[in-house]
Amino acid sequence: MMAQYLEIKEQYPHALLFYRMGDFYEMFFKDAEEAAQALDIALTKRGKHLGEDIAMCGVPVHSAENYLLTLIRKGFRVAVCEQMEDPAEAKKRGSKSVVRRDVVRLVTPGTLTEDSLLEARRHNFLAAYAEMRDGAALAWVDISTGAFHVMPLAAVKLGPELARLTPSELLVSEADEPGLRALGEDFGISLTPLARASYDTASATKRLTELFRVGTLDSYGQFTRPEVSAMGALVDYLEITQKGKLPLLRPPVREAMEGTVQIDAATRRNLEITHAMTGGRAGSLLQAIDRTVTPLGARLLERRVASPSRSLTVITERLDAVDYAHSNTRTAADLRALLRKVPDLDRALSRLSLERGGPRDLTAIRNALSQAEQLAARLGNASSLPQLLAKSAHAFSGQEALHALLDVALVAEPPLLARDGGFIAKGFHEELDEVRRLRDEGRGVVAAMQGRYAEETGINSLKIKHNNVLGYFIEVTATHGDKMLSPPLSERFKHRQTTANQLRFTTPELSDLETRILNAAGQAQGIEQQLFAQLREKVLEAAPALTQLSQALAEFDLATGLADLSRSDNWVRPKVDMSRSLRIDAGRHPVVEQALRREGAPFIANDCALMPDGPHSAAIWLLTGPNMAGKSTFLRQNALIALLAQMGSHVPADGAHIGLVSQIFSRVGASDDLARGRSTFMVEMVETAAILNQADDRALVILDEIGRGTATYDGLSIAWATLEHLHETNRARALFATHYHEMTQLSKRLSGVENATVSVREHEGEVIFLHEVRMGAADRSYGVQVAKLAGLPDSVVARAREVLASLEDNARKGGGNPRAVIDDLPLFAAAPPPPPAPNIPPQMLAVSELLSEVHPDDLSPREALEVLYRLKEAAKG
Repeated sequence: MMAQYLEIKEQYPHALLFYRMGDFYEMFFKDAEEAAQALDIALTKRGKHLGEDIAMCGVPVHSAENYLLTLIRKGFRVAVCEQMEDPAEAKKRGSKSVVRRDVVRLVTPGTLTEDSLLEARRHNFLAAYAEMRDGAALAWVDISTGAFHVMPLAAVKLGPELARLTPSELLVSEADEPGLRALGEDFGISLTPLARASYDTASATKRLTELFRVGTLDSYGQFTRPEVSAMGALVDYLEITQKGKLPLLRPPVREAMEGTVQIDAATRRNLEITHAMTGGRAGSLLQAIDRTVTPLGARLLERRVASPSRSLTVITERLDAVDYAHSNTRTAADLRALLRKVPDLDRALSRLSLERGGPRDLTAIRNALSQAEQLAARLGNASSLPQLLAKSAHAFSGQEALHALLDVALVAEPPLLARDGGFIAKGFHEELDEVRRLRDEGRGVVAAMQGRYAEETGINSLKIKHNNVLGYFIEVTATHGDKMLSPPLSERFKHRQTTANQLRFTTPELSDLETRILNAAGQAQGIEQQLFAQLREKVLEAAPALTQLSQALAEFDLATGLADLSRSDNWVRPKVDMSRSLRIDAGRHPVVEQALRREGAPFIANDCALMPDGPHSAAIWLLTGPNMAGKSTFLRQNALIALLAQMGSHVPADGAHIGLVSQIFSRVGASDDLARGRSTFMVEMVETAAILNQADDRALVILDEIGRGTATYDGLSIAWATLEHLHETNRARALFATHYHEMTQLSKRLSGVENATVSVREHEGEVIFLHEVRMGAADRSYGVQVAKLAGLPDSVVARAREVLASLEDNARKGGGNPRAVIDDLPLFAAAPPPPPAPNIPPQMLAVSELLSEVHPDDLSPREALEVLYRLKEAAKG
């Protein structure tokens, strides 16, 4: 056995080998040591190899999925090795014969299909990158849903696209792997190098045409050599990991970068589009707007919010769909009630295609078809629907025959695994019903046969009995022996044994019944397996139509979910056109507003008007004001509103006019990159450089505190030059927040720049944040007041006020170098700590408190006496 293990392990040196032994997957040698540590399970030993103990650990087959998930998340790959024959068959070859085993699947981060290993509301993409002399391309697939996409891209655009897709695993050529290793680490993506042969375009073309059973790929689009290479590498890897059982992939969809709003990795992180800064989904835009009720709709929402469209036609269609659901409240509520019962059609279909599906996947298809028919009935005439929903509604019908077949064939609540049986409904298959009757009601069947034989022979005392030697037999008393041994009964009943008082017989019918009863369980399981395979084939024949149904269900779920959000949170439809305006009336930050609402606090809405084509031609707002006043929130909310509009959603505002945005750039917040030796300021400059080098005249740029990570004059110079570049060269729409008040003078020199500020109010030395944005410039930053709010010691705050007053006085008088002012300031004098409180007994404190309340001149003699008594009691404690 160990020789077989080592032989199989040699073929998968970079994966843990799950070696099936009965009810366990066993691991040996180094695999066992690594798995035991990763899974926190016992490490034992089994025999010796080359004089050394063989390390061993194992996990139960029935709970292997949980262990697989842990291993995959910790960066392992797992080769699942199953027993390919019954142990009884192996024994026929000899007592020492080893059960034949082989790897049936290589489990990797990008090839998961089980529900327990996947997040229902997220895609799990496997991507492949191909770079050639004539360009580069990225292809990606979700084998759990069948989605298959490819796009050409420049090498420098790989990072932003990986940030958009967040694949679990990226396939790269062996030659490219060293240069891309850091990128994979940055995004937390498992990098898998493939041999150059996997990227050969001729072989790739052959693989793809065979997969989709077409003579040429031209029917799916005109693909470049790098695109074909990347797609071919994906298919090759799937053949390797799935051992030839390819998933049910949809024809490849070619995407173009110019079709979606370009958002780089830093901007996605800063805006917290699909993930919050903490890394989870909570606190992100996606989490805040997700009202979908199906996994299908949730994954579509994630795709839309990660890839807003730049097509005015597409955006308008999506907005029309949301408008319909928003206006038809009752219909939308009924549709959502029906959609709540829709299972994950895509993933059920994928598992069935990979032969990993079970009875519950068939019932998922059945239930989805049932809900689709009810949706069609509720919608009635689709002609009243907007175009996007009308096209989708056609997919709700047309599979009535398949639905009827699955409905009559399957029980309501089937088991998880086909081998468990019991999922075919009674009455669907006559032979199966008979076998089950024998299996479950054997005694009743025998009793019925006994009654027939008693009636046929006229012997009422005839019995059918069973023992371990003869099996089933017919028994009569000796008094009826002659009758049974004489024609015509002797021709039907064959004598088997005579005892002192009984005679025993059998019939061909009884022997057959005995065989069928003994084999009934196995026969029932075999018949159900055959029926499962037939039903699976029927479902796969309808796969294209089921894929369209899945997309239609997702579209309705998303439209009704966004409409529900719009109604409950008072959102409006934005006007999106080809202008370059960005006007938002009373805009709100969707995530912050929800957080404040949970605390019972209001969100202060604000307007924004970047109107490069208007009479004032103001494309840039220069925003000043103190920290904590809401500048960053204001910057982010306007970028998110533009993003929401172009993904096809209503927006959190009283009104919005969005001129089509091509790119969104954000430089907000401070962070360092110690692993690459980058300071906070260096990271800031790298991200700012990326914006200035890429932003076009349709970009929307939000910048916060450029230059703050270095010396004052250096920072001011960089911020000044950055704003001028945005205005003169990029000509982009921008919100530019700064504490450098000197920059407000630029509004007089640059025609497209206007000053705006976040209002505050100062009262008795305290600052009150109003969170209101108005036109104009702030006269100060209120940094000292904010420092006091943060809890700095009073002595530090007082010293800061002293230094600030001297510097401001010097500036008002036209003073020169501020260093001279600093040199003239007295040294910092920390306030002495307060003296320790004296150790006063509690009784004396009570007496002191009473005395403080006494006014001797106002007391009568009697009142004075009462006070004296009270003081005496207080002193006693």
